[in-house]
Amino acid sequence: MTKIELKNLIDAAAGRRPADLVIKNCQIVNVLSGEISAGEVAISGGKIIGMGNVEYDGEKIFDAHGKFLAPGFIDAHIHIESSYISPEQLGRIVVPCGTTTIISDPHEIANVCGINGLRYMLAAAKRTKLRIIRSMPSCVPATPFEDTGATLDAEDMAELIGDETFFGLGEFMNVPGIINADEKVLDKILLAHRHGKLIDGHAPNVTGKDLNAYMSAEIVGDHECRTLAEMHERIAKGMYVLIREGSACHDLKTLVKGVTPANSRRVLICSDDCQPKTILELGHINRNLKMCVAEGIDPITAIQMATLNVAEAFRLYDRGAIKIGALADLVLLDDLKDFHVDTVWIGGELVAQNGNYLPKIFPADTSSVRGTVKVKNFSIDRLRMNLTKSRVNVIGIETGGVVTKKFVADVKLDNGDFVFDPARDICKVAVIERHHLTGKIGLGLLGGYGIKRGAIAVSVAHDSHNIIAAGVNNDEIFSAVNALIELEGGMVLVNGGEVIASIALPIAGLMSDLTGEELKDKLDDLHAKAHAELGISANVEPVMTLTFMSLPVIPEIKLTARGLFDYATFSLIPIEN
Repeated sequence: MTKIELKNLIDAAAGRRPADLVIKNCQIVNVLSGEISAGEVAISGGKIIGMGNVEYDGEKIFDAHGKFLAPGFIDAHIHIESSYISPEQLGRIVVPCGTTTIISDPHEIANVCGINGLRYMLAAAKRTKLRIIRSMPSCVPATPFEDTGATLDAEDMAELIGDETFFGLGEFMNVPGIINADEKVLDKILLAHRHGKLIDGHAPNVTGKDLNAYMSAEIVGDHECRTLAEMHERIAKGMYVLIREGSACHDLKTLVKGVTPANSRRVLICSDDCQPKTILELGHINRNLKMCVAEGIDPITAIQMATLNVAEAFRLYDRGAIKIGALADLVLLDDLKDFHVDTVWIGGELVAQNGNYLPKIFPADTSSVRGTVKVKNFSIDRLRMNLTKSRVNVIGIETGGVVTKKFVADVKLDNGDFVFDPARDICKVAVIERHHLTGKIGLGLLGGYGIKRGAIAVSVAHDSHNIIAAGVNNDEIFSAVNALIELEGGMVLVNGGEVIASIALPIAGLMSDLTGEELKDKLDDLHAKAHAELGISANVEPVMTLTFMSLPVIPEIKLTARGLFDYATFSLIPIEN
């Protein structure tokens, strides 16, 4: 800030010159004092320079008609790529929901494209009014048992970690690496510490001394809590807890019961993975606030969890509250029950009104992150299992999240290969390496998916993002994977060997170049056909559920291109039990 800019701010705050914008006749939600008061807010130079029961002159005057003015909402943890749309398009649909900042972890695209992927995300972030604070992906790959498009060691991270748009290291999923003080893991942690950066957490099922060891690396928070006991232990030991409610994971109703007046300031709100369908139909963070209030949380406390608490946890001291000197990121709400958003300002600029995003969009160049689906030595014979026993380990889907259960079943075999039984909810699942032409294929069995016909293949497979496919037989899976390869990434449904629905995801095989509405319509059609024509269970989200069946850092059992992975032992295990 120059001296003249500072003088202009002070003059406007003192009333010696008009403010750029004055929002009059509003109910100010003060998350610092916990009060709501009638007044007005004056803005100059993109910052709040006046507030309260005072009168300001402004170049522009906005009459709030008595509605509630709150700080812009902050999503404490989200993966843009999991929305299947570009950063520009995500901004276009979440900003009208009152979200003005997101804490983004771009480890999805980093697993595919490495530093080039991060550079693309940086460029795209400049094309949206949404403020995107990003982390440096800490675990690319998430474990040593995966095949990714890139590897980021401490030396690779050093190139960008100092950039001010990176708050620090993203969710540290290699929990055993920290607990066992792995040398390469320690190098990453010390790199963050040297730069004065934070480290975000990811520690499902970790308690006791293991949690103490994990937190000793100075982990700021965890979004993987699933029980009140885990939540309370983390808060008591000094962590922030991120309550997650998105498209894949639904933890809010469970964990919000553990929020008290004493601990609420250590609780944050996040979505983690959120599809356009969820956002366009239900909302984003405003939806989560509505759920909190419905569960009995005081509205100001709920707003704190989505504004002030997040800002303080991630050292974003220039936002998160309506206060003098803060960024003028503001949301005007009709009420504090349904959290319907009327108007949104970012830096004092009117960016959304009545559900519409107002700025024009000029997409970033995506050429550096296209053409990422590369498969070698894929044939139908490679999908055959060579089992010696019919008693097998099965990945069991747990509805309402991405955690799985390992269970044992006896299945039909034909010359050692699995045979689908329509009377039983077990199908074949395959993960096919798509980055370096290694030809690796991991095979397993999936229970609880409900598929009865055909197959589905997707180039989104957390977090290494190889191809994952599930189906009733080898022919159907083979057809789906081949169609996906020809599409150069995306989602494909086949029935009887014929493609019945598909969506192209040309940006790293993860994101579409469609608008959020266009992508939603295509997903709605694909979901409907997955349920109606393939028979996938009505209580299973057919795409996102499948994409998480390859994430080995989530309990209990998953599938990578190298085979079945057991989270408890952090090792590969055989299919046969």
